[in-house]
Amino acid sequence: MAVYRLDDTLWFPDPHKGEADGLVAVGGDLSVNRLLLAYSNGFFPWFSFQHQVEPCWYCPLDRFVIFPSNIHVSHSMKQLLHQQKYIVTINQDFEGVIRGCSTVDSRNQEDGAWLGPDIIKAYTEMHRLGYAVSVEVWDPQDSSSAAGYPRLVGGLYGITIRKAFFGESMFSLVPNASKLALIYLAQTLERIGGLFIDCQFETPHLKSMGGQYISYDRYMEMLES
Repeated sequence: MAVYRLDDTLWFPDPHKGEADGLVAVGGDLSVNRLLLAYSNGFFPWFSFQHQVEPCWYCPLDRFVIFPSNIHVSHSMKQLLHQQKYIVTINQDFEGVIRGCSTVDSRNQEDGAWLGPDIIKAYTEMHRLGYAVSVEVWDPQDSSSAAGYPRLVGGLYGITIRKAFFGESMFSLVPNASKLALIYLAQTLERIGGLFIDCQFETPHLKSMGGQYISYDRYMEMLES
């Protein structure tokens, strides 16, 4: 097992040779071309921006994913969907979503926080070029924003490549907003033939929504098909 050092050239090592926790490489940059190469091979950057200058690159061999058709919608979420209490959109406020993911509950001030200025800058550029996508949840009954529009109360963002969605982060300012965004995303992907949602790491929240493990080899087979 080893952790490789990246240089200025665009390359990633064989993830089978990385650490057990999925860490494979350190270094490089967060340029668009490197990020595209990373996600196309199952890698993603994850590092504490308060303590580290260089990106750390992870590629777990057990991939935790949600297949769009397997999204679990609980009884309470079905009721919330039926109430149509919130409005859900795609790519209407990427900046608001990524900053919400960064700052909700003072995440960006916690020790080990990863969604810092460099990541925000890099993924905002990915969004400008059409690779990073946001899902927004709005409360039409709350027009407390400065412009008097409905308030952004939750959402998620990630990268889209080859009909797959690579989830990065989500946030909620009201109960179940992030779940609503994830359900909307999965249902949208199912309609357009999306392959899977890469959740990166297992959490109880994502497992309850239908997350499951597949091997890295199967993951890449699907991604390259």
